[in-house]
Amino acid sequence: MPELPEVQALVDFLAVRTAGHAIAGIELASFSVLKTFDPPSSALEGGLIDAVSRHGKFLDIDVGGIHLIFHLARAGWLRWSDELPTTTVRPGKSPIAVRVRLSDGSGFDLTEAGTKKSLAAYLVRDPQVVPGIARLGPDPMAADFSLETFAGMLEGRRTQVKGLLRDQEFLAGVGNAYSDEILHVARLSPFAIAGSLGREDVERLYAALRDTLSGAVLAATGKPAKELKDAKREGMRVHGRAGQGCPVCGDTVREVSFADSSLQYCATCQTGGKPLADRRMSRLLK
Repeated sequence: MPELPEVQALVDFLAVRTAGHAIAGIELASFSVLKTFDPPSSALEGGLIDAVSRHGKFLDIDVGGIHLIFHLARAGWLRWSDELPTTTVRPGKSPIAVRVRLSDGSGFDLTEAGTKKSLAAYLVRDPQVVPGIARLGPDPMAADFSLETFAGMLEGRRTQVKGLLRDQEFLAGVGNAYSDEILHVARLSPFAIAGSLGREDVERLYAALRDTLSGAVLAATGKPAKELKDAKREGMRVHGRAGQGCPVCGDTVREVSFADSSLQYCATCQTGGKPLADRRMSRLLK
């Protein structure tokens, strides 16, 4: 799933390529992907693109005050073309869910692989009416997101820190992959209780959060959309690297599997050398 760094890179990518262009048309190959009905997609036709921005993992294209917003979910992606095919996309004939044509013949497709369809698009006049955006917590890359702000958010939380970092209502933009990376940099167990972290732990976690995300944004900056997935994988220290050596200590990166996801961590760096039990209600083995 694209997370904050990849979505920010897509924002920057689209901002450069859409500047000065208008929307020539929107084609829906999957009608269920559009979650709103007013305004209609035809309202964007001929409108100049004013800005491209991000709300957590949501990407927002502002066209004269009407916002085309989409969330790529687990298996969605954006595929850019300098020259789109002139043929109209047909429902059910390809992974394409939405095609956006620009006035110069370029544009992009929103695609989704697999059978579980979660990609979502919205056409709204106010981004805050999108339920997922209205519920977002603070953006960890915001200039005013301070250590004291973060410490106050953690205080009293009886939640495992891994799950809390992934909670979009707590913090906007961090998902499964970067939460693994952040916790490895911070040298914290994924199952540490957030409210029980000491001051030094909180400081390390805050620094790891900001540094990991800013580093990933920097690494993704300037890359075309088609290269962002590979760049993300190549930049991971522990996530997706179970069985490989930890880049810090050399210990084997371990994994905890759940019903529909998994996490990776280094026992030496993060849990005092103790492996985590690989079951849904995991805890440190005694």
